[in-house]
Amino acid sequence: QVQLMESGGGLVQAGGSLRLSCAASGSSFRLIRINDMAWYRQPPGKQRELVATITAGGTSNYADSVKGRFTIARDNAKKTVDLQMSSLKPEDTAVYFCNAKTTRNDYWGQGTQVTVSS
Repeated sequence: QVQLMESGGGLVQAGGSLRLSCAASGSSFRLIRINDMAWYRQPPGKQRELVATITAGGTSNYADSVKGRFTIARDNAKKTVDLQMSSLKPEDTAVYFCNAKTTRNDYWGQGTQVTVSS
């Protein structure tokens, strides 16, 4: 089994920065090959949306709403993925979820709350 655990959420003022981290753990995580990793978010009362993705080779893509402000990075050896968020806006307020895809499975973390005050 593989578990994902996010950390780094919290309350920040508009214009500030936060760094989210996600680490894989569990009995199988050292044996599996993780393909794409991603961050999603779910704003209050809205559906979950894709924020950023990164391939095992390091190619990243971003939602238009976060381009130029957020940076996704991963460490394949440690099986971690981070999301550096800068110039935060109140509309970035959401629960942020880490996602990891293998050939057979799609894993999710439990989410971490990010609140941006105006």
